[in-house]
Amino acid sequence: MKKIFLLLACTPFLLATTCDDDDIYCTQEAKAGLNITVKDAVTDEVLSTGVMVIAQDGTYTETLEQLPNNEIPVFIGAWERVGTYTVTVSKEGYQTYTSELIVVTADVCHVIPQLITVNLQPN
Repeated sequence: MKKIFLLLACTPFLLATTCDDDDIYCTQEAKAGLNITVKDAVTDEVLSTGVMVIAQDGTYTETLEQLPNNEIPVFIGAWERVGTYTVTVSKEGYQTYTSELIVVTADVCHVIPQLITVNLQPN
């Protein structure tokens, strides 16, 4: 039987105290299943101002938020939520983009983040 331990990232001391290889250590941080970078398809410039990113999985809909204080703007969402998502990205002056299905899975601790770059075509 596997044991799951939740550890705070600030307590690495606890990691050094175990001798059981069957232990699985999980952090308490939440992981975003969707991580979307939006670029201009012509200039390769990263776009953030005025960009709307919406994820949908069946009847579930979420507007992704821009990751604060990040050098490269990333829109994040689907926090610890597995699912099969369609992502729609829109910005004035660009063609609206709709993704193929994006599958977010999880391991024993967290969702596996999907890192996606969307290239928007200018009108």
